[in-house]
Amino acid sequence: MTASNNGLGDKIKGKANQVKGEIKDQIGKATNNESLQGEGKLDKAKGIAQEKIGELKNKISK
Repeated sequence: MTASNNGLGDKIKGKANQVKGEIKDQIGKATNNESLQGEGKLDKAKGIAQEKIGELKNKISK
């Protein structure tokens, strides 16, 4: 199986989005930029969802 089939790719993308979102969130807080902070929170949520999809794919493929 390839990484995309077993969920590993989704889990990696999910973690990357969570990190990107956290950085945006913190920069938004530091610069008082609510728009950037909102983007960060959205990216974190997207990353969590991607990671959960990857975990589900792993469970299904077993």
